[in-house]
Amino acid sequence: MGKTILITEDDTSNIKYFNELLEDSMANILIAKTGTEAITFVKENKNIDIVLMDIQLPDMTGYETTKRIKEIRKDLPVIAQTANAMHDDKQKALNAGCDAYISKPINSEMLYSLINKLLG
Repeated sequence: MGKTILITEDDTSNIKYFNELLEDSMANILIAKTGTEAITFVKENKNIDIVLMDIQLPDMTGYETTKRIKEIRKDLPVIAQTANAMHDDKQKALNAGCDAYISKPINSEMLYSLINKLLG
């Protein structure tokens, strides 16, 4: 893959899981544990190709973080991901500017498929 993926996730076990899922992809992995960190990464690193966005973050929601990221880089694909999938979460994520939505536990084939689809 050779891309740069920003994982926005505050749960250490989920971060480890994403690293394991993506280690064979040859992607450069960046980790943000808060929405504020994710926004800073996007401002300072133009090489980020895609963002995996947890919806429940300690400082702001993934929806708010996505809105702010899209103000900086409208073209940056964002995949929302959450463990506590509620009925309207997918629509909220899409309304916030997310390009796709995936529920935890993450299916690796589905994740790779979404990443490849969004990166063209």
